[in-house]
Amino acid sequence: MNLPLFLARGVAKGGSQSISRTIIGIAVAAVAISMAVMVLASALISGFKSEISVKIFGFWGHIHITEEQAASDIMLTSEFPISTQQDFYPGLEDLGPIEYRDFTDPFGDNRAEVRTTRAGVKHIQQFILLPGIISSFQEGERLADTEPLILKGIAEDFAWDDFGQYLVEGERLTVVPDSTSREILISNSTARRLKIGVGDRVDFVYFSGLREEKTRAFTVRGIYKTGLEEYDSKFAIVDIKQLRRLLNWRNDQVGGFEVVLDNIDDLDAFSDYIHYDVLPQDLYADSIRNKLRELFNWLDIQDYNGIIILILVVLVAIINMMTALLILILERTNMIGTLKALGQDNWGIRKIFLYYAGFIVVVGLLLGNLLGLGLAWIQKTYGVVQLDEESYYLAVAPIKLEWMTILGLNLGTFCVTLLFLVLPSYLVTKIDPVKAIRFK
Repeated sequence: MNLPLFLARGVAKGGSQSISRTIIGIAVAAVAISMAVMVLASALISGFKSEISVKIFGFWGHIHITEEQAASDIMLTSEFPISTQQDFYPGLEDLGPIEYRDFTDPFGDNRAEVRTTRAGVKHIQQFILLPGIISSFQEGERLADTEPLILKGIAEDFAWDDFGQYLVEGERLTVVPDSTSREILISNSTARRLKIGVGDRVDFVYFSGLREEKTRAFTVRGIYKTGLEEYDSKFAIVDIKQLRRLLNWRNDQVGGFEVVLDNIDDLDAFSDYIHYDVLPQDLYADSIRNKLRELFNWLDIQDYNGIIILILVVLVAIINMMTALLILILERTNMIGTLKALGQDNWGIRKIFLYYAGFIVVVGLLLGNLLGLGLAWIQKTYGVVQLDEESYYLAVAPIKLEWMTILGLNLGTFCVTLLFLVLPSYLVTKIDPVKAIRFK
């Protein structure tokens, strides 16, 4: 028989009138609240990063293939055309999981572990970027308001399934090979500033030289809103053939290709693989994470915020549990003295209280998980917590439950808390059995 465990169960079933019951209740509540906060914090941070990433990749794709001189910035004009007659287009879509090595060793150490990506390439599509000035018309008259705008030209291979979710009004563009559409998709913020809507006319002016300007009239076909205000306000979407004409490019020339992956976790592996093993030397492949580094760095900072939150709430749980254990030991001084008089060693007695503390932590963790997961479900289902979309890029606080993370939080909290409780249990060794038996 495990005597310390048996006695711990007896202590746990002790008298309900004991003052320690209140302290134990507070300790359970502290552990439960701490666990609920950790579950919610991890779900919110994961959901936030996931939703923002989906918005960015839905608009830009995961990897950009451009002419090498145009690779430094996503906001550059497509000044360097490349041909669509490439060995990788559109066959890159058939690329499945690949084996790769980390590029940490500049000398290509063959001893590096070979890994396999989780999935492959989902889609590849053409694009052209062209900056200019847009102005609106109402009742046949040009309005005074103008806006700088970058047109993103798309072809018939555009992945509407990824972008269509952001259409809030109107319809998607009609882009077909045998005709040129004169329609445009603008963002909700641009429509609001120019005071226009679906069906209105806008003029786009492109300055191709110091004095030469070219104008195109478009009809607003739809209005989109990704929530990324910084980018929504700068971009509109048109037929790629319109931009070819403005740039005097051939029908087989584009500004670049966007590659969409099945799994975002494969981003770095595919970016390196496409650049080194697929593309010719005059082309360059780079992940959107590198092109929008500041935004993704900001997202990565959320991990540090999450770590700080976890540390603080675990400390609260540990302090409360240490206090509860000390009170429990003092209350059971007579029992400790009796056990010592009967020959029980210090470590055996300490294990009684550590087992009891383990019971308390487990109860707290169970209640905390129920509370945290329940609140997470309410938020995910009903969207109770609203956000300022202009500041946070999202209108509702997002929730993404990662079960392995939650399991790790539970195991980690349990182990760390018990580890710290070994210290206050040392008080048992200081209790003299003769004085303890007489203690009241």
